[in-house]
Order: sequence, then C-alpha cells, then structure tokens
Amino acid sequence: MRFLATAAAALLLLAGCGQEQASPPAASRTPPPPSFGGTDLAWIEITLAMDEQILPLLDAIPAHTATPAVTDLATRVRAVTEAELPTLRDLHDRAGLPADNPHEGMPMPGMVTTSDLEAMTRLSGTAFDTAATEKLHEGLDQAISLARSEQANGTDPDTRALATTVLTTRTDLRPGLSPA
Repeated sequence: MRFLATAAAALLLLAGCGQEQASPPAASRTPPPPSFGGTDLAWIEITLAMDEQILPLLDAIPAHTATPAVTDLATRVRAVTEAELPTLRDLHDRAGLPADNPHEGMPMPGMVTTSDLEAMTRLSGTAFDTAATEKLHEGLDQAISLARSEQANGTDPDTRALATTVLTTRTDLRPGLSPA
C-alpha cells in the first residue's frame, strides 16, 4: 500500500512539471473594470514605479547635500509623491493590475534606477547636487508629460483626476512650465 501512495504522489508531481506555475490561467484573472482603458493602466503602472523609485533618491539627499535649494526641492517632491501614492496604489488594485510592475526599474526619463542611485550617491558636493537636481527635474518633466497623455487619452475618471493633480503639483515644482 505504501508503494502505491508513493507512486501516486510521484505521478502527480510529474504531471505538474510541464505546466507553468508562474501565473494563473488567463480565464482566472480578473479583467480590469470597464472604466480603465489601456492608457489608464499604463499611466498607473508607470507613475507608481516612478514615485516608488524616486523615494530612495529623496532619502539620500540629506546625507549628500548641504545646499538648501536641493533640500527644499527634495522636500517638496517628497510631499507631493507621498500624498499621491495611496491613491495610485488604490487605483492599481481597483484596476486589477499585477503585483509585479513591468515598469519597475525601466530605464526611461524620470525613472531613478538602482544604477542611477548608486552613481549619484558616489558623488558629493556640487557634483551630487547637479546630478540629483537634474534627475528630480527629469522626473518632474516626465510626470507632467505622462499626466498630459492621461488627460488626453485616459478613460477612468478617478485616474484622470489624479493625473490632473499630478499635472498641477509637478508644474508648480517646475517654474516656467505651464500645465496645458
């Protein structure tokens, strides 16, 4: 009897070896609510990745700069980022997006990658200030561009409302740029 139980267990294990276990079958995934279009889904994922990945740079700034203007910019960027993250995470969950963000670490304008952060934190003084300020401005500019795209092409009202907020807050942090 023990042999039969062992053989049955081995057959069950072998039967499952050829099947993918990484993701559930498409039929078991919950489709996003109809209000979420492709632009909304992409905007949520990209903006969430950008916001989450800028936080380590913001954390590093106090230890690497003594320049009040850089510290002030970082403080203001942190405030708007942390204010919108709960809404972004809620939209992410409501849209049924996967836990693994395909945009995380993507080398694109405004994204603070691990290698970016490592390179910047090896700098000090004016060199760090310049690199950090350029990366923060790049992130602000990209957030503005993406928010404009969401405004023009998004379909979910809550996602568009957050994009309006992002557009306003980031434009306020980038003097000389208009929200339109």
